[in-house]
Amino acid sequence: MEIKADEEIRVDNYLTSHLDETRSQIKKQIKDGNITVNGESVKSGYVLKKGDIIDVDIKKEDLKVEPENMDLDIVYEDEDVIVVNKANGVVVHPAPGNYHGTLVNGLLYHTNLSDVNGEVRPGIVHRIDAYTTGLLMIAKNNKAHEILSRELHDKKTTRKYIALVWGVIKNDSGTIDAPIGRSLNDRKKMSVIAGGKRAVTHFKVLKRYREVTLIELRLETGRTHQIRVHMDYINHPVVNDPVYGTRKLIDNSGQCLHASILGFTHPKTGKFMEFSSDIPKEFKEIIKKFE
Repeated sequence: MEIKADEEIRVDNYLTSHLDETRSQIKKQIKDGNITVNGESVKSGYVLKKGDIIDVDIKKEDLKVEPENMDLDIVYEDEDVIVVNKANGVVVHPAPGNYHGTLVNGLLYHTNLSDVNGEVRPGIVHRIDAYTTGLLMIAKNNKAHEILSRELHDKKTTRKYIALVWGVIKNDSGTIDAPIGRSLNDRKKMSVIAGGKRAVTHFKVLKRYREVTLIELRLETGRTHQIRVHMDYINHPVVNDPVYGTRKLIDNSGQCLHASILGFTHPKTGKFMEFSSDIPKEFKEIIKKFE
């Protein structure tokens, strides 16, 4: 893949903000010679010039993802699609340092999955964070995967979330349209940043409490940590979020964010299907503290 640099910045920082890779992973690829600038090897600290051509040929660590027997909350399944209600704390797919106990490990034990995304992310059409609970659609074959991915890209998939956020939101509804990219201050975080990818989140208030607000959110785009970043950006960070916002954590159960509604057109029948999921007990227990 070739990328034409459009700003003067360190090559490792530039690629971290433009690719779905961590800075440490980018630096390793540069060191291994898998990333070059104008056909030549460079160091991570090389400062790009506008017009530099970056050639990226990332070599992933060979991973053998093993099937593992685990409890799965399957909401719907047929020969093409599975809808899973993901539990709290479960990582969606393996990654360096976390090869076992993921949703993919459990799904591979249960059934065959598409291989569109390779060995590490088989069947995964979209993701949610480890401590975000709720509904995910999984493709069992390549044709279904391609159709579902296209519908997601075309913004035809319905994805609604329930979140508890700090502060009392005065407006009954609203839209946050702010670009998201890798944070310049902390490369492990995402941030609203000039030059980021467009991100749009719609919200409406469900219930107001004295210190917090329960809201429903609808994603128009699907950027990494989008809801968490956007709500922090408008000074209403998600309650119990260990990464975004500065409020004290209530417990270690993760952010109060749940993928509650998922709707999509079935890749074979063409029928629109919609599923719903109630918020988990950890979320409900935190709400009770504010009632």
